Amino acid sequence: MNQLRFFLYYAFQQPHVPRTPHPRFVGASGMGPRGDVILEADWCIGEFMKTLEDEGFLENTLVIFSSDNGPVLNDGYYDDAVEKLGNYKPSGPFRGGKYSLFEGGTRISFVTYWKGKIKPGVSEALVSQLDLLTSLSKLVGSNIATEDSMDMLAVLMGESTAGREEVILEATTRTALRSGDYVMIPPYEGPKINQFVNIELGNDSEYQLYNIKEDPGQNMNLASSQPEVLERLVKRFEELRGGGYDKIEQLELK
Repeated sequence: MNQLRFFLYYAFQQPHVPRTPHPRFVGASGMGPRGDVILEADWCIGEFMKTLEDEGFLENTLVIFSSDNGPVLNDGYYDDAVEKLGNYKPSGPFRGGKYSLFEGGTRISFVTYWKGKIKPGVSEALVSQLDLLTSLSKLVGSNIATEDSMDMLAVLMGESTAGREEVILEATTRTALRSGDYVMIPPYEGPKINQFVNIELGNDSEYQLYNIKEDPGQNMNLASSQPEVLERLVKRFEELRGGGYDKIEQLELK
């Protein structure tokens, strides 16, 4: 009997702007359109999972849920997202958000689920969405791989905590380096805060160095107090990224 194999990539409209919840969800959250579309997205995920179970595929399917960037509230549409937020902080303990090189912009939701095969838990392993190609290739017995995609299948399956040692971070054409517990952000011209969305971008005239294990909120710049670490990471960043990384295009929201 032939075994059905499929790959489904589903890119949610919700909760991206313009936030247009289905009539069934309008007013359901009490948090305006942003809250309503988050509820709608949650419902959609539930329907996916229910369908997989009803069709008998749930125990033979790896489900991955992730995002492309950190949170943003008012992103050009005035829909009470800011006014109804209250004391809640969408980026949690992290600094910045969408458009930002800080952790709030680059550290994203990443959930893997496989009924009966992945033990529930939380992992601190560093992985990139780039790793999905090589990891899923290994899962299905293929040898397809790329130079910048690493085999992280054991990490995705919860069998290992040995993630990446380093990864190049990117936000609106600017790049930085995550290496171990450190994040190094090179100098960039431009405003420190995008006033339109009220988010820190990570731009600064000086190098920035943070130990995000000890300082997840990136409040203490260690560039001057740990010059050896900074020098090592700058060198490694330039080896991986190449030159010309300071030549960026300024973001313009319209």
